[in-house]
Amino acid sequence: MTGPAPDRARVIPLRPGPPPGPAAPAPREPLLRDLVGDVLRSERLAQERTLKDVADAARISMPYLSEVERGRKEASSEVLAAAAQALGLGLGDLLTRAHGELVRVTGRRAATTTTRATSGSAHNGLCLAA
Repeated sequence: MTGPAPDRARVIPLRPGPPPGPAAPAPREPLLRDLVGDVLRSERLAQERTLKDVADAARISMPYLSEVERGRKEASSEVLAAAAQALGLGLGDLLTRAHGELVRVTGRRAATTTTRATSGSAHNGLCLAA
């Protein structure tokens, strides 16, 4: 007859945690038409002008200008230049302001992405050399 088994530490297998969920979708890259539309609208409102007033001065239809301001239409450079001129801006001014908005929006996203990247795994695929 055999005696009781020697006293061994009991090993309890660890249950794996829940499988990782789907990764959050990457933030959508801002569209130029949205940025330009935002600049046009904010400038028009800053000047306290109506959509009709600016559309008439630019010689474009009011519904079309509204669509451009809301980022629903890809306006030609001629239309953008006319709308900018109606607001007392050059096309370069309009695009410079849109660029500033792009930097502001993507700069904030880049800071968030950097924070996320450095708070993940120990190396996160990065190698630093001195």
